[in-house]
Amino acid sequence: MIFRRFLIISASLLALLPGLGGSLAAPKARVAPALSQDEAFLKAYDAFRAGDALRLQKISPSVDNPVLAPYLEYWRLKLILQDNTGEDVDVFLGRQQGSYLAERLRADWLKELGRRGDWPRFEQTLPLLAQDDLEIRCYAWLARLSRGDASVFDEAKEMWLEPRDLPEGCAALADRLIGVDRIRVEDVWARARVLAQNGANAPVRKTLAYLPAGEKPDEGLINQAMSAPKRLLAHPPGSLERRPAREMVMLALLRLARGGEPDAAAEILRGKLGALLPAQDLGYLWGRVAYEGARRLMPEAAQWYALAGEAVLDDEQLAWKVRAALRAGDWPTVRDAIDRMSSMARQDPAWIYWYGRALGADGRGDGARAYFLRISGQPNFYGLLAAEELGAMAGVPEPFYTPAEADVQAARANPGLMRAIELYRIDLRPEATREWVFAIRNMDDAQLLAAAELARRAGIFDRVINTADKTSRLHNYKYRFLAPFRDVFAEQSKATGLEEAWVLGLVRQESRFVPDARSAAGARGLMQLMPSTARWMAKRVGLHDYSPARVAEVPTNVALGTGYLKLVLEDLGHPVLASAAYNAGPGRARRWRDVKPLEGAIYAETIPFNETRDYVKKVMANTMYYSQLIGGKLVSLKDRLGLIPAKSPGDRFNEELP
Repeated sequence: MIFRRFLIISASLLALLPGLGGSLAAPKARVAPALSQDEAFLKAYDAFRAGDALRLQKISPSVDNPVLAPYLEYWRLKLILQDNTGEDVDVFLGRQQGSYLAERLRADWLKELGRRGDWPRFEQTLPLLAQDDLEIRCYAWLARLSRGDASVFDEAKEMWLEPRDLPEGCAALADRLIGVDRIRVEDVWARARVLAQNGANAPVRKTLAYLPAGEKPDEGLINQAMSAPKRLLAHPPGSLERRPAREMVMLALLRLARGGEPDAAAEILRGKLGALLPAQDLGYLWGRVAYEGARRLMPEAAQWYALAGEAVLDDEQLAWKVRAALRAGDWPTVRDAIDRMSSMARQDPAWIYWYGRALGADGRGDGARAYFLRISGQPNFYGLLAAEELGAMAGVPEPFYTPAEADVQAARANPGLMRAIELYRIDLRPEATREWVFAIRNMDDAQLLAAAELARRAGIFDRVINTADKTSRLHNYKYRFLAPFRDVFAEQSKATGLEEAWVLGLVRQESRFVPDARSAAGARGLMQLMPSTARWMAKRVGLHDYSPARVAEVPTNVALGTGYLKLVLEDLGHPVLASAAYNAGPGRARRWRDVKPLEGAIYAETIPFNETRDYVKKVMANTMYYSQLIGGKLVSLKDRLGLIPAKSPGDRFNEELP
């Protein structure tokens, strides 16, 4: 060992001696290889995200991309905005007028002006902003207050009940409103309730800090209500005649129900503690408990809604009251709950359809028909069902509008679209999508379809679909229901025995046919496979040379995805259940069934997860359109939905499946 160390040291010394294999001259600096244009731009982007203005300044000169050059300038300005006099901001806004980046910088600059209290420049800049932003609205109210506009006080209180932490500008506005006694003790408690019922527990503590000293509960009680509600409810903090004690009990009950135990909250409301609460507070709490119970598909939710009496329910509570009534087959309550919704909520195709069904169940066929006519022909789940209630099967609108080449070239000349295409090319998808959405926001149907064709030629399939989806008069359903990689889907559908139209409908919803789509949870590829699922399926089908990188390969992804979908369908026995399982997991899809067979449309509408509920309805509607476009079997949507079989206590999902 000693001899080996000697050799190593000797070799190191020899390397330093002239003429003996080394040199005493300073070693030459290693020259880093030159970056490609794309690499340089991405490094500039990384510097911007890291907030490193010096590194951004150093990298920017090596980027020579005229299409994306405005991004380098925007990033530079954004990072030095706090110290900016506004002159170069004005230059950028003038040069990039009407662009997404101008809109973005204008919003940034307005917030900076609001923080500075520079109201003259703020009000001069504000009219040019196209987007709505809560914090900028708050600064606009502060600007008006600076001019003595007292009408702000009534308008601005709308922001006080936002169910989230207030941004800086709104917090400053709240301080002003409290300072002039426009937000009072009862308003503070009302905001605390809204936050608690929406699960925003951290802002509750900030809100209660606005209470005067004599009205503010002990910090320990607040923490207990938010973190250990059962403990507080077992030992209420003094007489409930005192508002702070009563409100702590209410916050604890809201936290308990929202935290997954509405049944425990209901038991407390029925007990001695509930009897001590004023009738108005009791009705409010029953409405919240009923809502949380309905979201968990508890049969008792219908009774809890009844106990809420005449308490005011918001649209979301009423939506779940409708869903609870649908599962119970209580059509009068379906109608009553929809009648109590706001006029805007009642325009939702879901509630128009179910109101029509409720009228039909009451023998009022003419009234039902009038409701179905309102949405029949709309290209969505309930538009299709309404058409079928009227005795028709909605078809694909023809002819398919094909944009003229001159229109496509005009789209190619749109700077926003070209910036988006460049950003997609270098895989900056979030930035690219925001750029694209802004560019098409005011386009007419012909322009939208020209942009969709431009995206198709560039292979940006999600933009083809989403852009074509926006047309209102001229349509091209071959764009809306694009079907790239047909040979792969046809082959795998045949191999697994799955209906190709259903597979395409599911993939349209999963990834919009983006081959390397990635979700925040880590799912990848056309069929959005999680790494564990892809690995498990690869092993099951004997794909021995599988590696995680291969999940983005179209043939591999579709083979593994359709294989998994086939297993789920075989185990659950119904495409609606299988669709729900593909999005939320097989166990949940099973638990969401009822103790009795359930109409497929009711099952879909009462899925507790917003994302999965929307997903299943869209997958099934997509399937209808793909079936017609690819010449598949013509089956009505109602028949496809069918009946969802009842669950039984002994049901277990195949434990082999991930």
